[in-house]
Amino acid sequence: MLFDSNKGQMAIDYLVGITIFLLTVFFVFQYTSGLFTPFASDSDEITLVADRVATTIIENEMSAQSITTPNLVDKNRVAAFTNLLNVDYNDTIHALGLSGGYYTYNLNITIENSTSVMYIAGEKLPYYGNIGHTKRVVLLEDKNAGTIEAAIVSVKVW
Repeated sequence: MLFDSNKGQMAIDYLVGITIFLLTVFFVFQYTSGLFTPFASDSDEITLVADRVATTIIENEMSAQSITTPNLVDKNRVAAFTNLLNVDYNDTIHALGLSGGYYTYNLNITIENSTSVMYIAGEKLPYYGNIGHTKRVVLLEDKNAGTIEAAIVSVKVW
């Protein structure tokens, strides 16, 4: 019985070629993923924290308790909350769930209308680092004057 030597080589050549190709593809993916590592950020997590805090502040702390308009905030409650955040920062951060045993976040809140900044509360923003930022459009109701105006609440967490 004679064996043809070319028939046994085809499967081994194919296997070696596919192996080299897959190793090359693996190397290219490993190399290119390392190119963008310095630009990686964990700001997605921080942005989610900022969004959760913005929802808690607007719907619980500053709300005018209107069922028909969930984004209606009371100007007196806004002033009281921003004052509380400036006066008793650490306890307010703890009550919002931003401080714990593992990690503590800082908070800055800015409320502005179409012409000016109305309220600023919390810590000053850092010059570097990841900052989660969420903006919410609200209706600011002044019950004493009987007016309602649009405002933007910016919540920044880092």
